[in-house]
Amino acid sequence: MSSPYNEEAKHVLDRILSIEIVRVTERAAVAAARLRGLGSEKEADQAAVDAMRRELGKLTIDGTVVIGEGERDEAPMLFIGENVGTGRGSKVDIAVDPLEGTTLCAKNMPGAIATMAMAESGTLLNAPDVYMEKIAIGPGYPKELVDLDVPPAENIARLAKAKGVRPENITALVLDRPRHADLIAAVRKTGAAVALITDGDVAGVIHTSDPDSTGIDIYMGIGGAPEGVLAAAALACVGGQMQCRLVLDTEEKRQRAAKMGIKDPRKKYSIPEMVKGDCVFAATGVTDGNLLRGVKFRGNIIETETIVMRSVTGTVRRINAQHRQLEKFRLK
Repeated sequence: MSSPYNEEAKHVLDRILSIEIVRVTERAAVAAARLRGLGSEKEADQAAVDAMRRELGKLTIDGTVVIGEGERDEAPMLFIGENVGTGRGSKVDIAVDPLEGTTLCAKNMPGAIATMAMAESGTLLNAPDVYMEKIAIGPGYPKELVDLDVPPAENIARLAKAKGVRPENITALVLDRPRHADLIAAVRKTGAAVALITDGDVAGVIHTSDPDSTGIDIYMGIGGAPEGVLAAAALACVGGQMQCRLVLDTEEKRQRAAKMGIKDPRKKYSIPEMVKGDCVFAATGVTDGNLLRGVKFRGNIIETETIVMRSVTGTVRRINAQHRQLEKFRLK
Protein backbone atom coordinates (compact mmCIF):
# COMPACT_ATOMS: atom_id res chain seq x y z
CA MET A 1 0.00 0.00 0.00
CA SER A 2 1.29 3.47 -0.88
CA SER A 3 2.14 5.69 2.05
CA PRO A 4 0.94 9.31 2.18
CA TYR A 5 4.56 10.30 1.64
CA ASN A 6 4.79 8.28 -1.56
CA GLU A 7 1.51 9.71 -2.84
CA GLU A 8 2.74 13.24 -2.14
CA ALA A 9 6.07 12.46 -3.81
CA LYS A 10 4.20 11.30 -6.90
CA HIS A 11 2.24 14.56 -7.04
CA VAL A 12 5.41 16.63 -6.59
CA LEU A 13 6.99 14.75 -9.49
CA ASP A 14 3.93 15.50 -11.60
CA ARG A 15 4.20 19.19 -10.77
CA ILE A 16 7.87 19.17 -11.67
CA LEU A 17 7.14 17.58 -15.04
CA SER A 18 4.47 20.21 -15.68
CA ILE A 19 7.20 22.84 -15.52
CA GLU A 20 9.90 20.80 -17.18
CA ILE A 21 7.94 20.29 -20.40
CA VAL A 22 7.71 24.08 -20.65
CA ARG A 23 11.48 24.11 -21.08
CA VAL A 24 11.08 21.66 -23.95
CA THR A 25 8.63 23.77 -25.93
CA GLU A 26 10.52 26.97 -25.11
CA ARG A 27 13.75 25.61 -26.58
CA ALA A 28 11.99 24.36 -29.70
CA ALA A 29 10.22 27.70 -30.18
CA VAL A 30 13.41 29.73 -29.81
CA ALA A 31 15.28 27.51 -32.26
CA ALA A 32 12.53 27.85 -34.85
CA ALA A 33 12.12 31.59 -34.24
CA ARG A 34 15.72 32.21 -35.28
CA LEU A 35 14.66 31.12 -38.77
CA ARG A 36 11.42 33.10 -39.02
CA GLY A 37 10.82 34.68 -42.38
CA LEU A 38 13.76 33.01 -44.10
CA GLY A 39 11.55 30.88 -46.32
CA SER A 40 12.90 27.45 -45.33
CA GLU A 41 10.21 25.25 -43.79
CA LYS A 42 12.49 22.21 -43.51
CA GLU A 43 15.29 24.07 -41.76
CA ALA A 44 12.93 25.65 -39.26
CA ASP A 45 11.24 22.33 -38.55
CA GLN A 46 14.59 20.56 -38.17
CA ALA A 47 15.85 23.23 -35.78
CA ALA A 48 12.75 22.88 -33.61
CA VAL A 49 12.97 19.08 -33.65
CA ASP A 50 16.65 19.05 -32.73
CA ALA A 51 16.09 21.44 -29.83
CA MET A 52 13.08 19.50 -28.58
CA ARG A 53 14.90 16.18 -28.75
CA ARG A 54 17.84 17.58 -26.75
CA GLU A 55 15.56 18.87 -24.01
CA LEU A 56 13.45 15.72 -23.89
CA GLY A 57 16.65 13.77 -23.41
CA LYS A 58 17.30 15.65 -20.16
CA LEU A 59 13.97 14.79 -18.55
CA THR A 60 13.91 12.14 -15.83
CA ILE A 61 11.32 10.03 -17.62
CA ASP A 62 11.07 6.75 -19.48
CA GLY A 63 9.20 8.20 -22.43
CA THR A 64 7.92 6.83 -25.72
CA VAL A 65 6.87 9.04 -28.62
CA VAL A 66 3.38 7.93 -29.68
CA ILE A 67 2.60 11.04 -31.77
CA GLY A 68 5.62 12.28 -33.66
CA GLU A 69 7.17 13.30 -36.95
CA GLY A 70 6.96 9.94 -38.68
CA GLU A 71 5.91 6.33 -38.28
CA ARG A 72 9.02 4.40 -39.30
CA ASP A 73 12.40 3.96 -37.66
CA GLU A 74 14.08 5.69 -40.59
CA ALA A 75 12.11 8.87 -39.93
CA PRO A 76 14.77 11.51 -39.26
CA MET A 77 13.20 13.20 -36.30
CA LEU A 78 11.19 12.24 -33.23
CA PHE A 79 9.58 9.24 -34.89
CA ILE A 80 6.71 7.26 -33.44
CA GLY A 81 8.17 4.63 -31.14
CA GLU A 82 11.31 6.62 -30.30
CA ASN A 83 12.43 6.44 -26.67
CA VAL A 84 13.14 9.78 -25.00
CA GLY A 85 14.27 10.90 -21.58
CA THR A 86 16.93 9.49 -19.31
CA GLY A 87 15.20 6.12 -19.07
CA ARG A 88 14.63 6.67 -15.36
CA GLY A 89 11.48 7.94 -13.72
CA SER A 90 7.87 7.61 -14.80
CA LYS A 91 6.89 5.70 -17.93
CA VAL A 92 5.02 8.20 -20.10
CA ASP A 93 3.55 8.69 -23.57
CA ILE A 94 4.84 11.69 -25.50
CA ALA A 95 3.05 13.56 -28.29
CA VAL A 96 4.98 16.27 -30.13
CA ASP A 97 4.64 18.81 -32.87
CA PRO A 98 7.94 20.68 -32.56
CA LEU A 99 6.80 23.32 -35.05
CA GLU A 100 3.13 23.50 -35.84
CA GLY A 101 2.84 25.90 -38.75
CA THR A 102 6.13 25.40 -40.58
CA THR A 103 4.84 27.59 -43.42
CA LEU A 104 3.74 30.23 -40.93
CA CYS A 105 7.24 30.31 -39.45
CA ALA A 106 8.99 30.32 -42.83
CA LYS A 107 6.83 33.27 -43.95
CA ASN A 108 6.82 34.94 -40.50
CA MET A 109 3.02 34.78 -40.39
CA PRO A 110 0.92 34.64 -37.19
CA GLY A 111 0.19 31.47 -35.26
CA ALA A 112 3.25 29.20 -35.38
CA ILE A 113 3.78 27.31 -32.11
CA ALA A 114 5.94 24.57 -30.59
CA THR A 115 3.82 22.05 -28.72
CA MET A 116 3.88 18.76 -26.88
CA ALA A 117 1.85 16.64 -24.47
CA MET A 118 2.89 14.10 -21.88
CA ALA A 119 0.57 11.45 -20.42
CA GLU A 120 0.65 8.28 -18.41
CA SER A 121 2.03 5.34 -20.38
CA GLY A 122 -0.52 3.69 -22.65
CA THR A 123 -3.14 6.42 -22.35
CA LEU A 124 -2.67 8.45 -25.56
CA LEU A 125 -4.21 7.28 -28.82
CA ASN A 126 -1.44 5.92 -31.02
CA ALA A 127 -2.70 7.49 -34.24
CA PRO A 128 -1.09 7.00 -37.66
CA ASP A 129 0.01 10.04 -39.65
CA VAL A 130 -3.17 10.36 -41.72
CA TYR A 131 -6.03 12.82 -41.98
CA MET A 132 -8.68 13.03 -39.28
CA GLU A 133 -12.22 14.46 -39.24
CA LYS A 134 -12.65 16.79 -36.26
CA ILE A 135 -15.26 18.83 -34.48
CA ALA A 136 -14.57 20.65 -31.20
CA ILE A 137 -16.13 23.12 -28.79
CA GLY A 138 -15.05 24.50 -25.45
CA PRO A 139 -16.21 23.73 -21.91
CA GLY A 140 -19.55 24.43 -20.29
CA TYR A 141 -21.94 22.68 -22.68
CA PRO A 142 -24.12 19.56 -22.32
CA LYS A 143 -22.34 16.32 -23.15
CA GLU A 144 -22.27 15.26 -26.80
CA LEU A 145 -23.77 18.56 -27.90
CA VAL A 146 -22.06 18.41 -31.30
CA ASP A 147 -21.56 15.33 -33.44
CA LEU A 148 -19.42 14.46 -36.45
CA ASP A 149 -22.30 12.51 -37.96
CA VAL A 150 -24.88 15.29 -38.15
CA PRO A 151 -24.90 18.04 -40.80
CA PRO A 152 -22.93 21.23 -40.09
CA ALA A 153 -26.15 23.24 -39.94
CA GLU A 154 -27.46 21.03 -37.13
CA ASN A 155 -24.25 21.42 -35.14
CA ILE A 156 -24.40 25.20 -35.54
CA ALA A 157 -28.06 25.21 -34.45
CA ARG A 158 -27.35 23.06 -31.40
CA LEU A 159 -24.45 25.23 -30.32
CA ALA A 160 -26.36 28.47 -30.84
CA LYS A 161 -29.29 27.16 -28.78
CA ALA A 162 -26.94 26.05 -25.96
CA LYS A 163 -25.29 29.48 -25.94
CA GLY A 164 -28.63 31.26 -26.03
CA VAL A 165 -27.80 33.13 -29.24
CA ARG A 166 -28.77 33.08 -32.89
CA PRO A 167 -26.63 31.18 -35.44
CA GLU A 168 -25.50 34.58 -36.74
CA ASN A 169 -23.60 34.99 -33.48
CA ILE A 170 -21.58 31.79 -33.96
CA THR A 171 -18.11 31.71 -35.55
CA ALA A 172 -16.63 28.46 -36.86
CA LEU A 173 -12.92 28.01 -37.45
CA VAL A 174 -11.98 25.97 -40.52
CA LEU A 175 -8.71 25.18 -42.30
CA ASP A 176 -8.64 26.98 -45.65
CA ARG A 177 -8.49 23.96 -47.93
CA PRO A 178 -10.38 23.04 -51.13
CA ARG A 179 -11.73 19.93 -49.36
CA HIS A 180 -13.71 22.19 -47.04
CA ALA A 181 -15.63 24.12 -49.71
CA ASP A 182 -18.92 22.33 -49.01
CA LEU A 183 -18.46 22.61 -45.24
CA ILE A 184 -17.78 26.34 -45.45
CA ALA A 185 -20.82 26.88 -47.67
CA ALA A 186 -23.05 24.89 -45.29
CA VAL A 187 -21.90 26.88 -42.24
CA ARG A 188 -22.35 30.22 -43.97
CA LYS A 189 -25.84 29.21 -45.13
CA THR A 190 -26.92 29.13 -41.47
CA GLY A 191 -25.84 32.74 -41.05
CA ALA A 192 -22.82 31.76 -38.94
CA ALA A 193 -19.43 33.25 -39.74
CA VAL A 194 -16.41 31.26 -40.88
CA ALA A 195 -12.88 32.18 -39.79
CA LEU A 196 -10.28 30.58 -42.06
CA ILE A 197 -6.74 29.60 -41.09
CA THR A 198 -3.98 28.48 -43.45
CA ASP A 199 -2.23 26.20 -40.93
CA GLY A 200 -2.19 25.31 -37.27
CA ASP A 201 -5.19 23.26 -36.28
CA VAL A 202 -3.86 22.39 -32.81
CA ALA A 203 -4.00 26.07 -31.96
CA GLY A 204 -7.26 26.27 -33.88
CA VAL A 205 -8.96 23.71 -31.67
CA ILE A 206 -7.56 25.34 -28.52
CA HIS A 207 -9.19 28.62 -29.61
CA THR A 208 -12.59 27.08 -28.84
CA SER A 209 -11.68 26.80 -25.15
CA ASP A 210 -12.02 30.57 -24.64
CA PRO A 211 -14.45 31.98 -27.21
CA ASP A 212 -14.87 35.25 -25.32
CA SER A 213 -11.20 36.01 -25.96
CA THR A 214 -10.65 34.33 -29.34
CA GLY A 215 -14.03 34.84 -30.97
CA ILE A 216 -14.07 31.17 -32.01
CA ASP A 217 -17.03 29.03 -30.93
CA ILE A 218 -16.46 25.79 -32.85
CA TYR A 219 -13.76 24.05 -34.86
CA MET A 220 -14.82 21.92 -37.82
CA GLY A 221 -13.12 20.07 -40.66
CA ILE A 222 -10.35 17.66 -41.60
CA GLY A 223 -6.76 18.01 -40.44
CA GLY A 224 -3.88 15.82 -39.34
CA ALA A 225 -4.47 12.96 -36.91
CA PRO A 226 -1.34 13.68 -34.84
CA GLU A 227 -2.53 17.26 -34.39
CA GLY A 228 -5.94 15.90 -33.41
CA VAL A 229 -4.51 13.93 -30.51
CA LEU A 230 -2.46 16.91 -29.33
CA ALA A 231 -5.53 19.12 -29.47
CA ALA A 232 -7.54 16.51 -27.55
CA ALA A 233 -4.89 16.57 -24.84
CA ALA A 234 -5.27 20.33 -24.54
CA LEU A 235 -9.07 20.18 -24.38
CA ALA A 236 -8.88 17.36 -21.83
CA CYS A 237 -7.24 19.88 -19.50
CA VAL A 238 -10.01 22.49 -19.77
CA GLY A 239 -13.09 20.30 -20.19
CA GLY A 240 -13.92 20.93 -23.83
CA GLN A 241 -15.60 18.50 -26.22
CA MET A 242 -14.12 16.93 -29.33
CA GLN A 243 -15.03 14.10 -31.70
CA CYS A 244 -12.63 12.70 -34.27
CA ARG A 245 -12.51 9.96 -36.88
CA LEU A 246 -9.46 8.75 -38.79
CA VAL A 247 -9.67 9.09 -42.56
CA LEU A 248 -8.51 5.64 -43.65
CA ASP A 249 -9.58 5.76 -47.27
CA THR A 250 -7.03 3.34 -48.74
CA GLU A 251 -6.05 -0.22 -47.91
CA GLU A 252 -2.49 0.90 -47.17
CA LYS A 253 -3.72 3.39 -44.56
CA ARG A 254 -6.01 0.81 -42.99
CA GLN A 255 -3.11 -1.63 -42.71
CA ARG A 256 -0.89 1.02 -41.11
CA ALA A 257 -3.63 1.82 -38.62
CA ALA A 258 -4.17 -1.85 -37.83
CA LYS A 259 -0.46 -2.25 -37.04
CA MET A 260 -0.82 0.57 -34.52
CA GLY A 261 -3.74 -1.13 -32.78
CA ILE A 262 -6.67 0.56 -34.56
CA LYS A 263 -9.31 -2.18 -34.79
CA ASP A 264 -12.27 -0.21 -36.13
CA PRO A 265 -11.30 2.10 -39.04
CA ARG A 266 -14.62 3.99 -38.76
CA LYS A 267 -14.54 4.49 -35.00
CA LYS A 268 -15.58 7.90 -33.70
CA TYR A 269 -13.25 8.99 -30.90
CA SER A 270 -14.13 11.30 -28.02
CA ILE A 271 -11.54 13.01 -25.83
CA PRO A 272 -11.61 10.30 -23.10
CA GLU A 273 -10.84 7.71 -25.81
CA MET A 274 -7.87 9.68 -27.12
CA VAL A 275 -6.53 10.83 -23.75
CA LYS A 276 -7.38 8.23 -21.12
CA GLY A 277 -5.32 9.37 -18.15
CA ASP A 278 -3.69 12.37 -16.56
CA CYS A 279 -1.85 14.51 -19.10
CA VAL A 280 0.08 17.74 -19.33
CA PHE A 281 0.03 19.95 -22.44
CA ALA A 282 2.34 22.84 -23.29
CA ALA A 283 2.66 25.22 -26.24
CA THR A 284 5.10 28.10 -26.79
CA GLY A 285 4.58 30.82 -29.37
CA VAL A 286 7.03 31.03 -32.26
CA THR A 287 5.34 33.86 -34.16
CA ASP A 288 2.76 36.24 -32.71
CA GLY A 289 -0.79 34.89 -32.79
CA ASN A 290 -4.17 35.07 -31.07
CA LEU A 291 -3.20 32.24 -28.73
CA LEU A 292 0.37 33.17 -27.81
CA ARG A 293 2.95 35.88 -28.42
CA GLY A 294 5.96 34.83 -30.45
CA VAL A 295 9.58 34.73 -29.33
CA LYS A 296 11.16 38.17 -28.85
CA PHE A 297 14.90 38.75 -29.17
CA ARG A 298 15.89 41.84 -27.18
CA GLY A 299 19.65 42.27 -26.97
CA ASN A 300 20.90 39.54 -24.66
CA ILE A 301 17.41 38.64 -23.46
CA ILE A 302 15.01 36.21 -25.11
CA GLU A 303 11.33 36.44 -24.18
CA THR A 304 8.87 33.57 -24.59
CA GLU A 305 5.21 32.99 -23.80
CA THR A 306 3.93 29.49 -23.01
CA ILE A 307 0.60 28.02 -22.02
CA VAL A 308 0.75 24.86 -19.91
CA MET A 309 -2.25 22.82 -18.78
CA ARG A 310 -2.83 19.73 -16.68
CA SER A 311 -5.93 17.57 -16.94
CA VAL A 312 -6.11 16.11 -13.41
CA THR A 313 -6.24 19.58 -11.85
CA GLY A 314 -7.74 21.61 -14.69
CA THR A 315 -4.96 24.13 -14.16
CA VAL A 316 -4.05 26.50 -17.00
CA ARG A 317 -0.95 28.63 -16.61
CA ARG A 318 0.59 31.25 -18.88
CA ILE A 319 4.31 31.59 -18.41
CA ASN A 320 6.05 34.72 -19.65
CA ALA A 321 9.76 34.05 -19.39
CA GLN A 322 12.94 36.04 -19.89
CA HIS A 323 15.99 33.93 -20.71
CA ARG A 324 19.38 35.53 -20.12
CA GLN A 325 21.69 32.52 -20.42
CA LEU A 326 21.82 32.72 -24.19
CA GLU A 327 24.31 29.91 -24.61
CA LYS A 328 21.55 27.47 -23.68
CA PHE A 329 19.55 28.62 -26.70
CA ARG A 330 22.26 28.56 -29.36
CA LEU A 331 21.72 26.10 -32.14
CA LYS A 332 24.15 23.21 -32.11
